[in-house]
Amino acid sequence: MLKTDEVTQAISKEIRQYESKLALESIGYVLQVGDGIARVYGLEDVMASELVVFPDETYGLVLNLEKDNVGVVILGSDRNIKEGAEVKRTGRIVEIPVGPALVGRVVNPLGEPLDGKGPVAAAKKRPLEANPPSVIQRSPVKEPLQTGIKAIDAMIPIGRGQRELIIGDRQTGKTAIVVDTILNQKTSGVQCIYVAIGQKLSSVVQLAQTLEKHGAMAYTTIVCASSDDAAPLQYLAPYAGCAVGEEFMYNGGHALVIYDDLSKHAVAYRQLSLLLQRPPGREAYPGDVFYLHSRLLERAAKLRPDLGGGSLTALPIIETQLGDISAYVPTNVISITDGQIYLESDLFYAGIRPAINVGLSVSRVGGNAQTKAMKQVAGSLRLALAQFRELAAFAQLSTDLDKATKDQLTRGARMVEILKQDVFKPCTLEEQVAIIFAGNDGLLDDVPLGRIASFEKELLAFLQKNYAALPIEISEKKALSDDLKDKLRKAVNKFKEQFSKQ
Repeated sequence: MLKTDEVTQAISKEIRQYESKLALESIGYVLQVGDGIARVYGLEDVMASELVVFPDETYGLVLNLEKDNVGVVILGSDRNIKEGAEVKRTGRIVEIPVGPALVGRVVNPLGEPLDGKGPVAAAKKRPLEANPPSVIQRSPVKEPLQTGIKAIDAMIPIGRGQRELIIGDRQTGKTAIVVDTILNQKTSGVQCIYVAIGQKLSSVVQLAQTLEKHGAMAYTTIVCASSDDAAPLQYLAPYAGCAVGEEFMYNGGHALVIYDDLSKHAVAYRQLSLLLQRPPGREAYPGDVFYLHSRLLERAAKLRPDLGGGSLTALPIIETQLGDISAYVPTNVISITDGQIYLESDLFYAGIRPAINVGLSVSRVGGNAQTKAMKQVAGSLRLALAQFRELAAFAQLSTDLDKATKDQLTRGARMVEILKQDVFKPCTLEEQVAIIFAGNDGLLDDVPLGRIASFEKELLAFLQKNYAALPIEISEKKALSDDLKDKLRKAVNKFKEQFSKQ
């Protein structure tokens, strides 16, 4: 039987513990909806780039702050959103989960998994938009980021913290270059983030399978906003990839982020801007399309040693139409980046792959991002190739050539052959140095042109088997002494004796 005083005490205790909590919520109403854009009235305190939520749990991103309404882009389908529907603020700027939990995963720009491996168990989130490191926080780009591609590492070197544009027409091997670069980071400790913008899902699946097959997904994250996704997700994708990479940089690590490609990103942003009724400019792009990419690419940096010395390297890709690099978006991105690798259709179809046009390609960091050994063997390579192309064009007009010209043509043709490379077969630094040294030294001049590829392959195997100390010495010293050059010369000549008998 209950005692009266016990009941009284229990009720008194509950009353003391009871607190009335008033919660103020900012709520707006949809005025108009269509084409993935909602005009919302009543969200007076909302922030730019804030996430808002609609009744069907679909998120929206606030982009336009106007006098009497806000323009919200809907991150998903607008089918179930009707006029008059309530819109609530979340108080959160759009952000993505970051950290080791994302490594090996395929996610969308909001960090939601697309690979069927369950939720992303990340303990931390970062906003998609962030201020880049200031000039004071940065240190010069000096440390090489080896791509494993001979033509790039020798002539257009990329350093950690650099922004190097890859530009060319469709189907010229742009994605193949970045995939090789990812594969080459296996032992470098660089975390890779591949951002797919507006691509077919089948292409992204194929790329993920290639990386998985070569063991590269162990240090790679794929951020995917496919052609099937809404324009707002394609617009957010590169910023999401950048935020994932920044987490590694600010914790003293090294990251490489690839934006494939920023042409489709600019098109998605143009679509949003026109639907939000922002005034169009050149080629119908909005006036801030330059700022769209500059605020993204400026976040790539090499931090000072006392700030951890981390780096974020950016490889943006731009697709040109019929080789026109003077169009609006290509010229914008060229002016923001620290150099460009220009891929040419004519070279690609002529069998020179990677199809890099050495004349139009440049790295504004240059030899600072190369090891001494590579500088020694590749210092004169660009000039030699440029002279060879000029002479080759001249030789077509004349049949009577002097010996010096013939020798230069012979050497140049072999250097072009050396720089050809199959996809998914990146070369180590010591392999690149060995074969470029052999070509520069004239050791390949008497090897038939059609046998250069097999000569290179067999020479590298021969060095590993019979002169294993040489590649190790190049790798450790990262410089070629006169003694090391003599050893390398003798080893190549020894191999040539065997090769000529085949």
